[in-house]
Amino acid sequence: MNKDLEKLLFNPVRLKILSFLLTVESASFKKLMEVSNATKGNISIQIKKLEDSNFIKIQKKFENNYPLTSCKITSKGKKSFELFFESLKAYKQD
Repeated sequence: MNKDLEKLLFNPVRLKILSFLLTVESASFKKLMEVSNATKGNISIQIKKLEDSNFIKIQKKFENNYPLTSCKITSKGKKSFELFFESLKAYKQD
């Protein structure tokens, strides 16, 4: 398995974020906090790392005068997630 991919996805918060984003079109920052059970600061750091790796796209806008951050998984993020789990399956003992 690619060591950078392994290092990125073995983090439980990033793994929860990516796995959730696979099931939806996009998710708000607040929803990602809820599904990952992480703090604002931790989510902020983790989504930045995922964005820097081009696994997700972050969109920031204002809705009703309030900031809204939403995230969407990229095709690279989907492929990397699948590769990560295929690699984990290879560790399965016969």
